[in-house]
Amino acid sequence: MNKEITSLIRLRISAHDAHYAGDLVDGAKMLQLFGDVATELLIRSDGDEGLFVAYDKVEFLAPVRAGDFIEATGRIVSMGKTSRKMEFEARKVIVPSGVNGQPSACDVLPEPVVVCRASGTCVVPAECQRNVR
Repeated sequence: MNKEITSLIRLRISAHDAHYAGDLVDGAKMLQLFGDVATELLIRSDGDEGLFVAYDKVEFLAPVRAGDFIEATGRIVSMGKTSRKMEFEARKVIVPSGVNGQPSACDVLPEPVVVCRASGTCVVPAECQRNVR
């Protein structure tokens, strides 16, 4: 692989995403973000959305709550004839402040907090590859 292919998505986790007490968000939300990152990576590498085949590792490292801003990144680490091995990381970069009487107050974290890491494999069938690389 000549040039590293990467993607970054940043979004705010909404109250709608909270699934548990304390505005805690289900870890599956991070996997959903990784799926979107993978789709962009495949479009950049092959000109096609491809298919996610499997995760071989997922680590949930810190809680995510409604109001958090999350950056999800990914990169292709190896390419076979049709397979694309990828690594992902999600980081919390902004959190609600919890200031009494100011529910919209937020803080930019001095250092991002890694909330999830994963790796997995996607495929782009040979007949769908447009050799955009």
